[in-house]
Amino acid sequence: MDDASEVRLLVKTRLRMSGLLRVVGEGADGAQAVALAREHQPALMLLDVSMPGMDGLAALPRVLEVSPSTRVVLYSGFEEQGLAGEAQRLGAAAFIEKSSPIDSLSDRLLDVLAPDERPEPAGGQGAPLASGGPHGVPAVDQQVLDDHVERFREVFEEAAIGMATLTLTGRLVRGNRALAALLRRPVTELTGLFYGQFTDGRGEQVTAALEEIRRRPVDIVQLEHGLAGAADDRRVRAILAPVRDSLGRVLYLFLQVQDVTAERAAVEQLRKSEERFRLLVEAVEDYAIFMLDPTGHVVSWNSGAQRSKGYTDEEIIGQHFRVFYPPEAQARRHPEHELELALRDGHYEEEGWRVRKDGSRFWANVLITAVFNEVGEHIGFAKVTRDNSERRRLEQEREHAVQALASTNAELESANARLEQVAQDQAQFLAVTAHELRTPVGVLGGSAETLTRHGGDLTDEERADLLEAMETSSRRLRRLLADLLTASRLQASSLEIHPAPISVSDIVAEAVTTVSRTTSDAEILVETPADLVVYGDRDRLGQAVDNLLANALRHGTPPVRITARRGSGRVEIRVSDHGSGVTAEAQPRLFKRFATGRSSGGSGLGLFIVRELARVHGGEAFYEQGSPQQPSGAFVISLPSGDGPSDPHPGDPPGTG
Repeated sequence: MDDASEVRLLVKTRLRMSGLLRVVGEGADGAQAVALAREHQPALMLLDVSMPGMDGLAALPRVLEVSPSTRVVLYSGFEEQGLAGEAQRLGAAAFIEKSSPIDSLSDRLLDVLAPDERPEPAGGQGAPLASGGPHGVPAVDQQVLDDHVERFREVFEEAAIGMATLTLTGRLVRGNRALAALLRRPVTELTGLFYGQFTDGRGEQVTAALEEIRRRPVDIVQLEHGLAGAADDRRVRAILAPVRDSLGRVLYLFLQVQDVTAERAAVEQLRKSEERFRLLVEAVEDYAIFMLDPTGHVVSWNSGAQRSKGYTDEEIIGQHFRVFYPPEAQARRHPEHELELALRDGHYEEEGWRVRKDGSRFWANVLITAVFNEVGEHIGFAKVTRDNSERRRLEQEREHAVQALASTNAELESANARLEQVAQDQAQFLAVTAHELRTPVGVLGGSAETLTRHGGDLTDEERADLLEAMETSSRRLRRLLADLLTASRLQASSLEIHPAPISVSDIVAEAVTTVSRTTSDAEILVETPADLVVYGDRDRLGQAVDNLLANALRHGTPPVRITARRGSGRVEIRVSDHGSGVTAEAQPRLFKRFATGRSSGGSGLGLFIVRELARVHGGEAFYEQGSPQQPSGAFVISLPSGDGPSDPHPGDPPGTG
């Protein structure tokens, strides 16, 4: 016998033994209650709220429809919390909680009837009941009743997430304060309402979920939806869990509702970050940038890789990267040896022959970097490959030129110098770019991999740290690409400028804001008069000041100070810090392209760009030696002052440098 049957038997027995009422029929669900009302037209009906199939709230109006004279008393194991009011609204004559003493049930039912409707005692009234438990109920019976009532009181009122009990038709019987706060309704107003009406038009999904629970032995059904009438874009996750009797029949439903707005926002932010990373990698067409798993199989592929190697991502992902090597290199297991060295040393770099899909060979510069997750676990390799066939061809042409022009030493030396400079610039460019790409690409790849595979296991703090690291690496890559593009245009004399009168204080303020976004703890002191004006390109001069500030923050000692002043028809912008200054040996190469200091980091383009942008504007950039009062010295941009263009270099085309 199931729990509900035991309770029905106990109630029926007590009513019969009271001698006050005559039981003419009993049913197991709401549909049977309606049928009994139609057949017997009883004066009184005790109707349970929670029943399989049709619940009491749904059956009550139907009972009164087929037997209008019947007085219906709603009987429930749920605490009142507005349920009595909903029962009265539906036509119930009274509401009785199952926790009430069962000995008083007969009297409470008789109180519902008018004096002339009460039946004659059937005998036995006044006979004392054996007392074996509270309220005069035998201990065994009371335990059954208490266990049944306790089943309906397992909802924790102080829970942090919304909780409620529902009838099988989806009506709320009892809700906690967290649910009321989510739905923005008082607890007492939730009783009797269909949960689907609180969704953003998803009532049919709620109904379908209820039908699924009734038809199939499911443990939970999960829905995600917005809230009806909400002014914001909040999203909640609703979990419906059936509570069954000992025979597996559903008695009522337990509902949990949790606000997942922040979780969805984090997922969307992660998606956008991954998309930005993907677009960044895809945009780099001169480099093959892709990821390998720990065993050397390709797991990602960019457009640069397809362009240089000839494979589409569908063709190459999942294959071992040894397919890019000539047969002789494969035979001596050179690809595997590269991975071993990269794992041992953190990275591996070489130049050598590689093979395209069509079998043709090209000369490549290769950098392989081992990638680890936040707990130090090796999760794969990042691989960057550059086709240097053209450079190798130039080197070979240089060798031929040396042999052909051996009799003309001057011409040979000149050609050799030019080719060496090309080779050095390209080698330096590759080394600097590879070095600057290595860390952010590794961070982006590792963070994206971690979030993709283990996002559900991370704490909010860990997830936020990974997203912040990805954002920082993305900004670093964008800055590197901007510097490389500007340096390239300056070198090719193709940089366009759009001069106009601009405020020096505005340029400085924007530069301070920009670097503060990437260096949150930056300590920068600003002293710039509001009336200083120069004639130039706002974006280019802002880039120059931004590079000086970034250089001071990276290599100097805080606080960093930036000042501006007018003198002798010029405006000078100074950036200094509280460090020991630049050594005499390093000063001659400060503003050369790809010149870097002893500290790690930096592309070696920042000061080169500062000087070239100053010269484009008819000015100059230089390092001012320190003094006892200011031992660190200062980096200075000197520009013509005034409201009109200056032409310090007659004959130069305007807008170029």
